[in-house]
Amino acid sequence: MTHPAPLPGKPRALIGWRLLALLYDFWPVLALWIAVAVPFVLIDVVASGNVRHNIPPFSPLWWLLWICCWAVTGVYATWSWQRGGQTLGMRPWRLKVVTAAGDAPTRAALWRRYTLATVSTLAAGSGFWWAWLDRERLTFHDRYSGTRMARLPKRA
Repeated sequence: MTHPAPLPGKPRALIGWRLLALLYDFWPVLALWIAVAVPFVLIDVVASGNVRHNIPPFSPLWWLLWICCWAVTGVYATWSWQRGGQTLGMRPWRLKVVTAAGDAPTRAALWRRYTLATVSTLAAGSGFWWAWLDRERLTFHDRYSGTRMARLPKRA
């Protein structure tokens, strides 16, 4: 089976490299989540009067905390992609987010990409699995946002 050529001068980013980049990006995102959670924990301690109290699952405060974690992760990803096309986790694997033409994506396209990648991840990674079936090896969020993940050549 033959596959279409990647972007001119940029080889395709295989799903394995993408998953490794996600694994690397887990650590800075975890640090951001901890920073976001601190005020929520303090609010909960003040409201409950008990330092050993946990935020009740599925409570309004719990949902707000997770929405803020999702938003801060989106800011990290889209800001990184907009500034240089790469998050910290993408750099070691030489991955870069570009448009189908190889240009820098718009902020709206990057937020569409992040939003659908979130849905895809929550749906057991279905959008990532799709890349193995797609003739151009694109994920759902690649197609939806008009972006691509390219692999940059090694520097000499």
